[in-house]
Amino acid sequence: MYGRVKKCNEQIEADSDFLSGSDKLFKSRKDAAKHSVDRGWQYFYSKKLDTSMMRFNQAWLLDSLNADVYWGFGDLLGMQKKFKESIPFFERSIKINPTNAKVWGNASTSYGNAFFQTKDVKYLNSAIYSLKKAIGLDPHNAQFYGQLTSAYCYFTQKDSARKYLRITDQLDSNAINPETRKILIK
Repeated sequence: MYGRVKKCNEQIEADSDFLSGSDKLFKSRKDAAKHSVDRGWQYFYSKKLDTSMMRFNQAWLLDSLNADVYWGFGDLLGMQKKFKESIPFFERSIKINPTNAKVWGNASTSYGNAFFQTKDVKYLNSAIYSLKKAIGLDPHNAQFYGQLTSAYCYFTQKDSARKYLRITDQLDSNAINPETRKILIK
């Protein structure tokens, strides 16, 4: 999305050249966008965030309806600790493809961190909602249950936290944050 700034003629020409080159290399722009998204993730996991952003922007230019582009933007902003700014990108990704459990999980992380920054319980509630959606899509993911357990620890009543702790322990006892476990054992 290139920062949503107005492009100069040279940038517009570069975009046109990029699109033309992609049209020659791939069967469709959707295929080219998928390739750029895959490269974006490679750079993301290699901690080359500027190059990752460039690849996700290229994917967006090729196919602005690719849900994974917005997921990538959200994760990149999250890596920069811009949690509130990342949320609309996760929401856009989910609107396009509501069946990706990982996006729901990553959205919950941004909601949770926005809660820590602001202490606004609406973010905590959104984190819990997102984790429940992720679990609905991937019911054997111990990490989601562990995060849900931790989220419920911020409420006075810990019944839900204890419930999800038991489920997490059944799936993978290492998926629970040790500090969360200490809070619930007290």
